[in-house]
Amino acid sequence: MKYYKYIAILLTITLVLSACSNKKSLYSDEGQVFRKVITQDMTTLDTALITDAVSGDIAGQAFEGLYSIDKDDKVVLGVAKDMPKKSNGGKTLTVDLRKDAKWSNGDPVTAEDFVFAWRKVVDPKTASEFAYIMSDIKNADLVNTGKKPVNQLGIKALNKYKLQIDLERPVPYINELLALNTFDPQDAKVAKKYGERYGTNADRAVYNGPFKVANWQVEDKIQLVKNNQYWDKKNVKLDKVNYKVLKDNQAGASLYDTGSVDDTIITSEQVDKYKGNKELNYRLTAATFFIKMNEKTVPEFKNKHLRLAIAQAINKKGYVKSVLNDGSLASNNFTGVGTSKTPEGKDFASTVKSPLVYNPKEAKENWELAQKELGKKEVTFTMNTQDTPISKVAAEYIKSQIETNLPGVTLKIKQMPFKQKTTLELAGDFEASYSGWSPDYPDPTAFLETMTKDNAQNNTDWDNKEYNEIIKETNGSLLREPEKRNEALKQAESILLHDAPVAPVYQKGEAHLTNPQVKGLQYHKVGPDTTLKHVYIDKSIDRETGEKKKDK
Repeated sequence: MKYYKYIAILLTITLVLSACSNKKSLYSDEGQVFRKVITQDMTTLDTALITDAVSGDIAGQAFEGLYSIDKDDKVVLGVAKDMPKKSNGGKTLTVDLRKDAKWSNGDPVTAEDFVFAWRKVVDPKTASEFAYIMSDIKNADLVNTGKKPVNQLGIKALNKYKLQIDLERPVPYINELLALNTFDPQDAKVAKKYGERYGTNADRAVYNGPFKVANWQVEDKIQLVKNNQYWDKKNVKLDKVNYKVLKDNQAGASLYDTGSVDDTIITSEQVDKYKGNKELNYRLTAATFFIKMNEKTVPEFKNKHLRLAIAQAINKKGYVKSVLNDGSLASNNFTGVGTSKTPEGKDFASTVKSPLVYNPKEAKENWELAQKELGKKEVTFTMNTQDTPISKVAAEYIKSQIETNLPGVTLKIKQMPFKQKTTLELAGDFEASYSGWSPDYPDPTAFLETMTKDNAQNNTDWDNKEYNEIIKETNGSLLREPEKRNEALKQAESILLHDAPVAPVYQKGEAHLTNPQVKGLQYHKVGPDTTLKHVYIDKSIDRETGEKKKDK
């Protein structure tokens, strides 16, 4: 342990010295620049392939779809000139595009760019893990399964700046869907030029958002600059955005203390140090974290009582208090608080009663039933987690809880880089994985659909026919009956929780140190994590006090 502390101290000193000697680059505060520490790297700039939150967040700054979302998570205009004109009972949308939208290479953003990008997402050759998000577009599922050609997807360019979108069914949250990264356009000329290499580095893509990616050094840094071709550039105040990839949050706080960054997440131990300071901010996201149990690689996970035992054996309140201490909530549900409202205006997640509360007595009883049904007294499985210090602490806590409350269960921990962990998870090549999910649009199906049969995110091999049918109905026949649909969604969540293919642990909160000079920063509960378009640095504010500087 002393060795690791020594290494951490050396790393912190190195980073601080590097920051002090590197003021003209990543850590420089010259001009309008926002400097942020992130705990993991992005994986791609190809919007058709993005599955992780970091890539989605950075893409949200560099690309723009038909619509965007504002500080209240409401839809606002992007490349579209107006909201969709609906016909055919709400199943046909016509969208006019602004003629001043351009790519960073000067090419105009056209209707064909949307057609190309959407077809790419659903093309089976692309193997997009997010193709399912387009299921509401006419023929999307049939195209994605190879039953129809890509040109049968329900999108076409009526002219250079007019789109027609045909839906399988009217969708009440269609505008929010169209604001997602997956629905962004791509400059067909550039995407075709690079093929499978498109979006693998900063130079193998062009951008139509407020910023463009100027530099991406894998596992090190990402640098954005203002996109002077952006149609609304006059309202973009920042010249640069600099991200430092840093898995050790303690080192991030050290960088903040030297004035080298403007925003960083901090660890549970550091929260008390900064309590009362204006730069300490808490935010609760809608993302939930849970243990995925793969029934294909661990046959014992097919036993419902074992899954229930694991889910009930973890003291979640103790976890968020002692391990996280960052505003996170103990969670017994799959759908996150703040995702959506019921027709009566209540938070959906709060209306579903879960059987997965921490209960050592019930957990032990379920484990004893599992032992009888399995005909064995012991079960061992390995849980994949990220290779960050906080992930190690979190996994050790979960291991201790499960092994203490379920004698005979052994949990092994395997740490690895985020990209490797995600790749293995999507391939189903894992036993258990400590995973998370953030909603892309404000509806419970943003969570619940990921656990349906054949969904790319459902890599647990769990399959429940009743659950699948209910989700199908909520995306179809019940769309125009909000009360009945809400009851069906509650039933689906209840089925999922009582079957426990995943074991919920917590809903993600974040404790940030944020420079009080940073103004206009928008956080979102759905879609991209942030919007930086409106950010500016008010240098008339004193960074230390958060007050206006006094004239000398």
